[in-house]
This record gives sequence, structure tokens and C-alpha cells, in this order.
Amino acid sequence: MSLLRLINVQGIAGIAVSIALGVLLLLQKVETGRWKKESTRFEQLYGQEQTALSGTIASYRAAAETARAADQANLTRVAAEQHAISERTSDDYEARLAAARSLAQRLRSQAASATTDPGPGRESPMPGLSAAAGGPPQAASKDGLPQSDRLIATEQAIQLDELIKWVKAQAVIDPNESPR
Repeated sequence: MSLLRLINVQGIAGIAVSIALGVLLLLQKVETGRWKKESTRFEQLYGQEQTALSGTIASYRAAAETARAADQANLTRVAAEQHAISERTSDDYEARLAAARSLAQRLRSQAASATTDPGPGRESPMPGLSAAAGGPPQAASKDGLPQSDRLIATEQAIQLDELIKWVKAQAVIDPNESPR
């Protein structure tokens, strides 16, 4: 009891304030430690997020590069198919034109030689057809094409036919199909 006599109201208030400040200091130290742990955890989470973001960016870049390469391969494939179709159509067109021209020339030669053809196994030549009988009748050339325009019409028909084949073949090519 003697100790309490030595301490007055102000002394007790000072002790109480000191104890309260000690408790606050202790709480502050606990809180600081907790926030240091949280800060470390947040730093780790931030690092993980940055790593994941870097990985995502790298994945997107790789996917974009793969898509560009696939598009380029597809472009090359489509161009090659279109070129092959064009070459094949052009070759077919030239062959058909040559055949039509050859046939027209042979028919002209046969028509020209028919007027002086002696006939099979005959010694003396037969008289040729008259000019009216040798050529197409006038009425027929009104309804049909004149002899001079028949080859041109045949060539144009072949050209249109090959153009139709070319368009149909080009339409079959799927530019979105993945390369084989």
C-alpha cells in the first residue's frame, strides 16, 4: 500500500497513458507485420499477373504469326490452283481453236477441189459444179451465216465455252479451305 500512496492521480494517469501507448505500439507492430506480409503477397500476385500477361501476349503473337503463315500458304495454294486452271483452259482453248481452223481449212480445200475432182477410178475429170451449185444457195445464207463468218462464229463459241469452263473451275476453288 505504501506504493499507492507514493503515486497520486497524475501518476496513475501517466501509467495508464503509458500502458495505452504501449498497447497501441504493440498493435501497430502487429498491423505493420500483417501489412508487410500482405504487401509481399500482393507483390507475388502482381508478378504472377505480369508473367501471365507476358505469356498471353506471346501466345497471341505466336497465333497471329501462325495465322499469317497459314494465310500466306493458302494464298500461294489458291494462286497456284487458279494459275493451273488458267493454263489448262488456255491450252484447251488453243487446241480447240487449232482443230476448228484445221477443219475449216480442210473443208475449204475440199470445196475448192470438188469443182475439179475427177472422181474415184475415172480417167477423165468430171465437169465441176456450176458456180450456183458449188456455193451455198442464196436463201440459206440469209438464214444462216455466210461462209466467211462461220469460222469466226465457231471461234467465238469455243472462246465462250472455254470462258464458262474457266469461271466454273475458278468458282470451285475455296479460298478459305486449309491447305492440304
